[in-house]
Amino acid sequence: MSSVPSPSAPSPARRVLDWRLRFGLLSLVWGFSFLFMKVGTESFAPFQVTLGRLVFGTAVVAAAMAVKRERLPRGTWTWVHLTVAGFLLNALPFSLFAFSELTIPSSLAGICNATSPLWGMALSLVALSEDRPTRRRVAGLGIGFLGVLTVLGVWQGFHGLDVTGTALALLASLSYPVGWIYVRRTLAGSSHSHLSLTGAQLGLATLQLAVVTPLFTSVPTSFPMLPLLAVAALGVLGTGLAFLIQYDLVAEVGPTTAQMVTYFTPVIATAAGVALLGESLSWSTPVGAAVVLAGAALTQSRPRTDRPRTDRSGTDGGGATPASETRGAAGVRPGSRV
Repeated sequence: MSSVPSPSAPSPARRVLDWRLRFGLLSLVWGFSFLFMKVGTESFAPFQVTLGRLVFGTAVVAAAMAVKRERLPRGTWTWVHLTVAGFLLNALPFSLFAFSELTIPSSLAGICNATSPLWGMALSLVALSEDRPTRRRVAGLGIGFLGVLTVLGVWQGFHGLDVTGTALALLASLSYPVGWIYVRRTLAGSSHSHLSLTGAQLGLATLQLAVVTPLFTSVPTSFPMLPLLAVAALGVLGTGLAFLIQYDLVAEVGPTTAQMVTYFTPVIATAAGVALLGESLSWSTPVGAAVVLAGAALTQSRPRTDRPRTDRSGTDGGGATPASETRGAAGVRPGSRV
C-alpha cells in the first residue's frame, strides 16, 4: 500500500505457526469479515458497527505496540497524512461496506471487494508514472470489469439487484487503491515503523467515527449477544489481528505470495454467506467472481525479465495488491481487505 519501512522477518524461533497456516487463517478471517458485518448490521447501525470494529481493532494493534514498546509517530504532516489515510483506508470503506450489506448479501459484498486490484490498476496507470501498462495487465483490467458486469447481470438490466447497495460496495473497493496511492505519495520513506503508523492510522480513523456516529445514530436500546460478538470478531480478528498477520507474511514470504490471499477471500465470503446465512446465488455470481479474480491476477502479473520493484513497505510496485475489510493500514498495501 505505502512506501514506508517494511518489518524485518521475525526469527524462526518466534514463528509459532507455519506461514501457510497463517495465510489460511488470514483468508478465513477476511472472508468471514463480510458475514460478521452482515450479522452486526442486523442489530446495530452501520456507523456503530464500523466504530465498534475500529475500537476493537485499534485495541489489538495498541496492545502489540505496547508489547514491542513502539511509540506513536511524530511530525505534524505525518499525522495529517495519516488522518487522510485513516479516512480513505479505514473509516470510509468500512462504513460503505457496512451500509451496503443492509441491502445486498454478504457474498456479493465480498465479491465487490475483490475488484480493488482492478481499480488500483486503473488508477495507478494515471497517478503513478512508474507504473507502465502492459498488454497483459490492460487485458486483465478489461476481463475483470467484464466479470463485474457478469456478477451484476447486466444483460438482465440489473433485475433483482439492489443498485445502491452494490454501488456502495464497489465505491468502498475503490477507496482502498485511492488510499494506497495517497500514502505512497505522502509517506514514502518515513522513518517510522509500520506498526507505529498502523496504530496511529487506526486510532485516527476511530476518532473520525467517534465524531460521526453520535451525529447520525442513537444509542442502541439493546445489545444482542450474537451481533455484539460479530462486531467484536470483526474488529479483533478482521482488523487488528489480520493486519498483524499480513505484515508478518509480507516480511517472511514477500508481497507477491502474501497478496494471493485476495483470491481466496471472496470465495470464503461467498461460501460463508451461502452456508451460514442462507444467501442465494444465481449462476452469474460465482462465474462472474471467477472472471473478476482472473482479471485481477492478470493485472498483477509482470514480465519474467522484470525484477519486482519492492518499495520500502515490502510491496511490489503495482497500484493494487491484496485485502481488503479488508482491509488498509499504513505500512503495507492490504489486499481486498475489508
